[in-house]
Amino acid sequence: MNIFTRNDIRNIAIIAHVDHGKTTIVDALLKQSNVFRVNEKVEERVMDSNELEKERGITILAKNTAVMHNGIKINIIDTPGHADFGGEVERVLKMVDSVLLVVDAYEGPMPQTKFVLKKALELNLKPIVVINKIDKKDARAEEVIDEVFDLFVELGADDEQLDFPIVYCSAKAGIAKRELDEDGESMEPLFDTIVKNVKSPEGYLDKPLQMLVTTIDYNEYVGKIAIGKIERGNIRKNQQVALVRKDGKIENVKVANLYVYNGLNRQEVEEALLGDIVAVSGIPDINIGETIADSSNPEALPFVDIDEPTLTMNFMVNNSPFAGKEGEYVTSRHLRDRLMKELETNVSLKVEETDSPDCFKVSGRGELHLSILIETMRREGYEFQVSKPSVIFKEKNGKKQEPIEYLTIDVPEEFMGVVMEKLGPRKAELVNMTSAVNGYTRLEFKIPARGLIGFRNEFMTDTKGNGIMNHVFYVYDDFKGEIPGRSRGSLVAFEQGEAVTYGLFNAQERGTLFIPAATDVYEGMIVGECSRAEDIDVNVCKKKHLSNTRSSGSDDALRLTTPRAMSLEECLEFIAGDELVEITPKTIRMRKRVLPSAERKRMVARNRN
Repeated sequence: MNIFTRNDIRNIAIIAHVDHGKTTIVDALLKQSNVFRVNEKVEERVMDSNELEKERGITILAKNTAVMHNGIKINIIDTPGHADFGGEVERVLKMVDSVLLVVDAYEGPMPQTKFVLKKALELNLKPIVVINKIDKKDARAEEVIDEVFDLFVELGADDEQLDFPIVYCSAKAGIAKRELDEDGESMEPLFDTIVKNVKSPEGYLDKPLQMLVTTIDYNEYVGKIAIGKIERGNIRKNQQVALVRKDGKIENVKVANLYVYNGLNRQEVEEALLGDIVAVSGIPDINIGETIADSSNPEALPFVDIDEPTLTMNFMVNNSPFAGKEGEYVTSRHLRDRLMKELETNVSLKVEETDSPDCFKVSGRGELHLSILIETMRREGYEFQVSKPSVIFKEKNGKKQEPIEYLTIDVPEEFMGVVMEKLGPRKAELVNMTSAVNGYTRLEFKIPARGLIGFRNEFMTDTKGNGIMNHVFYVYDDFKGEIPGRSRGSLVAFEQGEAVTYGLFNAQERGTLFIPAATDVYEGMIVGECSRAEDIDVNVCKKKHLSNTRSSGSDDALRLTTPRAMSLEECLEFIAGDELVEITPKTIRMRKRVLPSAERKRMVARNRN
């Protein structure tokens, strides 16, 4: 049996910290490999096809594409840069033979750069380093190369990995070059570097088929589509194959359609060989981590261990007075079916049933991971409510352990004091402090994941929007002790009705409002943040009583301060343990778990005793 080498294919993934330009590099490679017609209108960040990805400017799902260069097919996988979607990155690295590590020429390596590079080095991949955004006015490419080299050393890279090729890029301008002082004209140097340095796929073509399913796509016409790389043998359309489940069970199934990638499209083919990245349809209940194998000799491939979830929250059927008014899918059956469907493609997510049929415990990799799921469901017409996110504790040798995050903060020097002061009570431990560029200082901390819940809002206010914070899961470690909760209470609506200017004017003296006039409210709904530590009931529906005498100036218009608009993430960070966020396709509201004011007061009194 001879080892077969596919010289006509290169399989590569693009990895980087969020916003370092991975998707823009893929755009440039696609445009310069003549994937698009000359007169075709091409969107920017064409790989970010999901609506939420376009809005937020981040990649959430790994995407496959392929470009041709001098007769060689380059399969490219664009991966997410945010730590919360690390499960996507870990899986797709199993499909490739090398990675393009993209680093911003100004920011240098960031926490997520470290996270994705560590995963690539552990799989013995040899990275190609791409220093992007060299046209930025503050670019410091040479220093960044030294920082990248130090990061490789810190992560235990071997000599071969340390000898990484470097390409300098301005993806936006569509140019790449091998030396900084060269004139760049196109992405040709990057194409050449990929072809020259990425290992060709090799293995046994004459041995039985093996293909690991690393991604699942869905199409309403053909159902589930399994995506993976053929590790051994070949696969044909209409072939009878064996599906090896993760628990070792084997089922006989049939490949209905077979596709390879060509540009942004899937192209149907009759046959695919070792080294090809393919999409297979016709297997209805196939899942990530399972192996498509030869029916007469089924052998499973090992699946990468995905990091465990660190945050959990409850998803519940909406039971507020406004329940069912705005959503299309509102029952517990709808909620359960949707969450179970999400599990098929979202490997880092965990869904558990609870004692109540109306409540499900959902665990994920971080606040962003969970809030993207909530926002996606909301846009699909689901209506439900969620509890405050809480961290998942573990026990080791009889000791309680909690997730610790590695937090990197870049702030102007004048805000350093206030940031350090706020992080102290949150049990953050300063690991490193370096002088970043342009008057910014970089602070690196290890901090319990609990300490980060609700911190981003405070941080942006304290640094007047000038601070940049990034964090990535670091390790599970011993419990760090109690962390103080929210220091301010809520302003809670006293009755159901419509908020009016007079009522809101009186309420705004007690704190910061979240709602404008003419908003429908109900008893127990949160309408603002109190300026003191306790919750206060306010009557925002109260109208001014008319009298038959007029005093001078009394009819002047009441001036309301602009209410604070709360995003979904801000609501999740704001709520306390006895509060919920109500999610509907049209509105996001915050509310008390117990709505009637009298009942809440009785509970507070009982807890005091």
